[in-house]
Amino acid sequence: MNSFASEAERLESFPVAKKRIFLGHAGVTALPACAAEAMKNYIDSSSEDQQEFGGVLKEVARTRMDSADLLGVSSEEIALLGPTSLGLSLFANGIDWKSGDEVVIYGDDYPANVYPWLNLQSRGVVIKWLETESLGKITPMSVEAVLTPATRLVALASCHFQTGWRIDISTISALLRKRGILFSLDAIQTLGAFPTPAREVDFLSADAHKWLLGPLAAGIVYVAKEHFETCRPTLLGSWNIKSPDFLAQRTIEFEEGGRRYEPGVLNVAGIYGMRASINLIREQGIPSISALILERRDRLEAGLAGLGFEFLSPRSHEPLRSGILTTRHPAKDPAEMITTLEHASISASYRKTRDHGFWLRFSPHFYNTAKEIDRVLDVISESLKSSM
Repeated sequence: MNSFASEAERLESFPVAKKRIFLGHAGVTALPACAAEAMKNYIDSSSEDQQEFGGVLKEVARTRMDSADLLGVSSEEIALLGPTSLGLSLFANGIDWKSGDEVVIYGDDYPANVYPWLNLQSRGVVIKWLETESLGKITPMSVEAVLTPATRLVALASCHFQTGWRIDISTISALLRKRGILFSLDAIQTLGAFPTPAREVDFLSADAHKWLLGPLAAGIVYVAKEHFETCRPTLLGSWNIKSPDFLAQRTIEFEEGGRRYEPGVLNVAGIYGMRASINLIREQGIPSISALILERRDRLEAGLAGLGFEFLSPRSHEPLRSGILTTRHPAKDPAEMITTLEHASISASYRKTRDHGFWLRFSPHFYNTAKEIDRVLDVISESLKSSM
């Protein structure tokens, strides 16, 4: 399975592949050519004339619409804000909490989806900690087990950043909506790679710099329009409060739609790049992208299993696995292995877990090839032989 007409086309679309095998998309992606070009064109225009030229607001509006189309929601429900933690903090801080309200979180989630909620304890909110049978494996049953009549909101990630377990968004959503509980989603580890049904959650935030193949600090924030009053903007400025002719008023009246969460100047260069990446993803199609990611990931898993590796991630038979494959060899220090891979121009990640030590994390995307995966396996095999 391949999504490019030729290897030349692939290398033109993803220049990083000319220099290295990049398997670090769960970290910070390498930009595709289309995103880099869009950002360069804006920057060149900004140096030759002025930053605030006529096309900027139109491009922002187009990006808002393209983001909404990717998520399957209305453009009026989209704010163009990154990083992910900014959106999550807007949700946490914007709700009118009552003392005794409970928020359910997962303590081994990425810190950006822990601290904004943990901070609510100062406002009388009670934090309820999810318990899981294995790291990152959050099931509808584990969520249901911690719910009480006082539960106000559940904050989850669509995919665990260390192990790669995805959650069943639809089933958890149905469980929470039946009880009138709000659902916040950190979607950065699935957006651009796997179906992420925003319509089934109340709040969603995701920066573009991972699977969406976009730049840093450009992102998508979704607030369901029925919750505009539930989640009041907490960052205020000239862009999200009506200020005719840029004159401050005596009262605060928020702009319509998602703009109410955008207080001031946006990351315009990042938005240009993010829109190009979004359209690349839309052109490929999420079903095709998901299939290619899993094909590459499973090929890598099979090869590593044959070399005696152990896995922290779900195995290839698990339907809720993702593109993340976290692994290590019992006889090889992961730090030494990551150095070996870097010397061979192969990018992966080196990650520590709370209870299980250090691991290698591979995260291929749709443009990676079977040949690249086989090359990674060859390098690792030779490294293991040399150390015996």
